[in-house]
Amino acid sequence: MLIAVIALVIGAALYVMSMVGVNINANVICSLGVLIVGFAMLIKGADLFVEGASKIAAKFKIPQIVIGLTIVAMGTSAPEAAISISAAFQDAAAISIGNVVGSNIMNILLILGVSALITNLKIKPNTLKFEIPFVVIITAVLLLLGWIGGGLDKIDGVIMLVLFAAFLGYLFYLYKKGDDSSADEVPQLTEKDKIPVLILITLIGLVSIVLGSDLTVASAKSIAQVIGVDDRTISLTVVAFGTSLPELITCIAASLKKKSDIAIGNIIGSNIFNILFVVGLASICSPSVLTFGEAFIIDTIVAIATAVLLGLLVLRKKELTRAGGIIMLVAYAGYFAYLFINPLGLA
Repeated sequence: MLIAVIALVIGAALYVMSMVGVNINANVICSLGVLIVGFAMLIKGADLFVEGASKIAAKFKIPQIVIGLTIVAMGTSAPEAAISISAAFQDAAAISIGNVVGSNIMNILLILGVSALITNLKIKPNTLKFEIPFVVIITAVLLLLGWIGGGLDKIDGVIMLVLFAAFLGYLFYLYKKGDDSSADEVPQLTEKDKIPVLILITLIGLVSIVLGSDLTVASAKSIAQVIGVDDRTISLTVVAFGTSLPELITCIAASLKKKSDIAIGNIIGSNIFNILFVVGLASICSPSVLTFGEAFIIDTIVAIATAVLLGLLVLRKKELTRAGGIIMLVAYAGYFAYLFINPLGLA
C-alpha cells in the first residue's frame, strides 16, 4: 500500500516533469525505483524503531511522558533527520536543507489542505497562540542564520538544539497541565514483548533508516543530474514528499476519525522538530558548513508565509475549513509550478 502510494505520486511528478520539458529516460526511471525502495525503508524503519525503542523504555519503567516527548514525538521526523544528516555527510547541503524546508511547506499547504477537504480541522488554543507563532519565529531564525553566514555551522546547530530543548520543556509543561496527549501514543506492552525481540526490532528499524536514507539521497542526486534539475528542486518536492508520508498518513487518519486537533498538532509539532532538531543535528554532524544557497532565501520565506497563512485562516473560526484547505492547495500548486519554472531551480 505504502509503495503504491509513493509510486503513484512519483508517477504524477514524472508527468509534470515531462509537461515542462524534462527528458525522462531509463536512468531516471531506475533511480526512481531506488527512491521508492529508499522511502519505504525509511518509513517502515521509523515505525519499527519507534515501536521497539519505546517498548524497551517502557520495560525499564521510564515514565510514559518521557517516552512520548522523545521517542514517539520524534518518530514522524525520523525520515527527515536521516535524510538531512546523510545528505550532510555526502556533501549535499541542498538536499539536507531543502528536505526540511520542503517538508514544512508541504506539511502545511498540501497535507493540511488535503485533510481539511475531509473535515474541518479544529485547532487547540495553545496551538494558535503559541505553537504557530513559534514556527514562524524559528523559521525566521533559520533564514537569518543561513543568510548572514551563507550557511549553517556547528554554532548555529547548537542554537537550534537549545531552542529545541526549550520546546521540549514547553511540551512537558502542557503535559503537567493535562493538555498533552503524546504519552497516550506510547505502544502498550504485551507478553510477547521480550527484551531480545525488542532490541532486534529496534536495530532492524535503525539499519533500515540508515540504508533507506543513503539510497534516497543517492537516487535523488542521480535524478537531479540526469534530468538537469538541481538538488534543491528535487529535495523540495520529491524527497520532501517521501519524508512527509508519515505526517500525511497520520493526518488523514485523524481527519477520518474526526480527531482534527491531532491533525494540526501533528503537523505543527513536526515542523518544529524538523527545523530545530533535524537541521540543528545536521549542522552539528556535518563535517563542513551547510551551504545556504540564495534560492533557499525565497523558499524559507515561503515556509514562513505558509505558517502565517495557516494562522490567518484559523484565526476567526478557530478551525481550518474546507475553503481554507482549497486555498492552501492552490497556494502549493503555485509554489510547485514556481520550482520547475523559475530559473533558479534549473541546473
